Amino acid sequence: MANEKTGSYRTKRVFVNNIDTYSSKCIAKFLSTCKVGGSLEEADEDGPAEDETTLQDGTFQIVGTISNNEGEKPSFALQCYSQKRDQLLPSLLECAVVVYNISEHATAELIDEATWAISALHSDIESFTSQKIFILISSVMTWAMSKPNDPEIPLTEDDYRRKRHHPNFKEHANAEKMVLKLGKTKKSKLSSYVVAAGVQYGMGENLLHYFFKTSWLGEFAKVPVFGPGTNVIPTIHVNDLAGVIQNVIDHKPKIHYFLAVDDSNNTFEDIVKIISFVLGPGKIKKVPKEETYLTKVLTNADVDYLSVNLRIEPVFLKETFNLHWVSEAGIIDNINRVVEEYKLLRLLLPIRICLLGPPAVGKSSVAEKLCQHYKLHHINLKEVIDEKMQHLEGESEEALSNAQDQLDSLKDSMEQNGGRLSDGLVYRIMRDKLNSTPCRNHGFVLDGFPKSYDQAKEIFYDEQDDPRSKMPAFNKKIIPEFIFSLEASDDFLKERVQNLPESVAEKMHYSKDEYLTRLKKFRKANVEDATVLNYFDELEIHPEHIEVNNAVDPEYGAVMDKITRLVGRPRNYGPTPEEREEMERKSVEETAQRLVLETAEWNRREAETAAKMATQLEEWNRHVTEVKRQEHELLEARSAPLRNYLMNYVMPSLTEGMMECCKAKPDDPVDFLVMFLFDFKKLNKLY
Repeated sequence: MANEKTGSYRTKRVFVNNIDTYSSKCIAKFLSTCKVGGSLEEADEDGPAEDETTLQDGTFQIVGTISNNEGEKPSFALQCYSQKRDQLLPSLLECAVVVYNISEHATAELIDEATWAISALHSDIESFTSQKIFILISSVMTWAMSKPNDPEIPLTEDDYRRKRHHPNFKEHANAEKMVLKLGKTKKSKLSSYVVAAGVQYGMGENLLHYFFKTSWLGEFAKVPVFGPGTNVIPTIHVNDLAGVIQNVIDHKPKIHYFLAVDDSNNTFEDIVKIISFVLGPGKIKKVPKEETYLTKVLTNADVDYLSVNLRIEPVFLKETFNLHWVSEAGIIDNINRVVEEYKLLRLLLPIRICLLGPPAVGKSSVAEKLCQHYKLHHINLKEVIDEKMQHLEGESEEALSNAQDQLDSLKDSMEQNGGRLSDGLVYRIMRDKLNSTPCRNHGFVLDGFPKSYDQAKEIFYDEQDDPRSKMPAFNKKIIPEFIFSLEASDDFLKERVQNLPESVAEKMHYSKDEYLTRLKKFRKANVEDATVLNYFDELEIHPEHIEVNNAVDPEYGAVMDKITRLVGRPRNYGPTPEEREEMERKSVEETAQRLVLETAEWNRREAETAAKMATQLEEWNRHVTEVKRQEHELLEARSAPLRNYLMNYVMPSLTEGMMECCKAKPDDPVDFLVMFLFDFKKLNKLY
C-alpha cells in the first residue's frame, strides 16, 4: 500500500532489512521519527495539493527483518518479519517502500536476498494498486577503481558509466545494475533507486570503532594508522545517509542513482589523528597495512574501505534534495558532536570520585580498589607532581625550551618553600591533571585531596561561570560527582598506625610524632565552619560518611560494597576477551582452590569431631564403670549388718528346723517349719 490512512493521518509502511544492525538500525530509527513528506516542507513553497489539505502527515511505519532472531525487537519497529522468502514476500507486498541495505558487512547471502526482493516485486508488478519504491543502499566501493579525467576534479554521478568497482565488490556492482534495470520497466508501478554510501560514522561507530576504542582505552601511546594513510576516504554520517533515504522516499526524483558522501575529502591519517587527539594520546603511528590482521577486529572488507582512495562530490544529492545535514563538512570538523554521540550511545561516561578522611584511615587502599573496579585514574597529589616533573624532564626537543622554563619554575618554588611547591603551582598542576584527556574520558578517584574549603574552591573554580550565581562557581567537567568521607576514631587510627610494618610507616611518614601532628591538624581543620565537606554540600554534592573498621574488615569489603552500591555499575568498556578469559581462568582456579580448602577444613572438622566424640565416649564409659563400682561397694557396706544378724540369729534356728523337716517329711513343710520355729522359740524362753 502506497498510502495508509489512520483517521486523518497519512502514513507509509517502510521495510528495512536487518534493523538490528548498525547502519540499518540508525536509518530505520531515523525514519520512524520523520513525517511522511517532511523533507518537502521547505521545498514546496506553494503548500500541499488540494486533495491533501485535510490530511496530516504521520510518521513512517517501520517494519523489517532482524539478523539475530534471539534478540529483542527494536522499539521503533511496528513489526519484525522472518527472513524466509516464502513468508517475507507477502510482507514486502504490503509495504509502500522497500529499503535493502548492503553497505555494511554485506555477505553473498544478503546481496542475493536484495536481488531476490527486487525480482520478486517486479514479477508481481501487475498486482500493484499504487507505486512502490525500492531503494538499494550500496557502497562507494563500486567506484573504488574509477579514474577521473583530471586528478584535481572529483568524480560525480555524471561519471557513472565510467565507474569501476573494487575487485571484492563485484556483487555490489551487479546488484546495483539489476535494481536500476528492473526499476525502468514500469515506473508508475515500481520505481527503484541506488544510493552509493560513503564510509559511515557517528551514532556509536561501526567501521571506525576500532580507532575510537583504542584511543579511548589509551592502550597505545600512539594510535596505529595502517598503511601510508594519505588516501582520501569518502565518508558520511549515518544520520545524513538516513536523511538521503527520507528525501528519496518523499521526492521520488527522476534521477535514480545517488552518491551519498559529505564534503570532507579527509585522508585516513587525518581521521585517525583527530580521533586520537580528542579521545586518546593525541599521537598516531604509521604501521604496515598487514598489521590490520593482528587486531582480530577489522575484517577484510574493513581493510578495503580504509584503503580506498577516492574523491567524490555528490552533485545530484545537493541539487535535488532538501537535506538537514548533521555533518556536512565531515568527521573532522564535527568531531566533538561525533565523540559525544559515541560516548552517549556506548555508555562511556566518566565517574569522578573524591575520597576524604583522616590520615591512615585507608583512603589509598580503597582508591586503588575503586580504580581497578571502575577502570579509573588514581589521583594522588605527590604522584601527580612527580609525574609532571618527569614529563617536563623527558619532553621532546621541539617543546624543550618551554618545558625547561616550567621545570625551572617548579624547582625554584620548591627551593623557596622548603621542598614544597607553592599553592598556586599545586592548583595549576592538579587542574591540568583533572582536565587531561584520560581523566575527562574515564574519570578519576581523588585520594585525600583537596584538604580544605579554599583548596577545593581553587581547584574546581570555573572562570566562565555566571558571577551572579549564588552557588560557588565550579567546573562541571572536573568536579567530583561522588564524595565519600571515611571515618574512624582516633584510638582506632593510632592502633592501626602502630601495627603497620616499619617500612610502610616510614614511606607514609607515619612516625609517632609525625602522625599525631597530622591527625591533630586534620581534626582541627574539620571542625571549622568552612571545611572541604561544606564546600561540596554547598554545591549540593552531599558527602556520604562511611565508618571504617579495618580490624573486622581488613580488605575493606564492606566499604567497597557501600561505595559501589551508591556509584552503580561501571561506565567504561568491559574486559577484553583475553581479560575475560583470564578472569574466568582465575575464577575457576580460585573456585577449585576454595573447594580444596573447604574440603580439607570439613575433613579436619570431621576428624576433630570424631576424636572429640571418641574421647567423650571413653570418658563416659570410665565414669559408668566407676559409678557401678561405687554402687557395689555401697551395697556391700549396707548389707554387712543384715547379713551378720541373719547369720547369728536366724540362720541357726532356720537350719535346724529345715533339717528336722527333712527328717519328718511332713505333708505341709511350711506349716511344719512354722510350728517348729514357734516351739523352738518357747523352748528357748523356758530355758
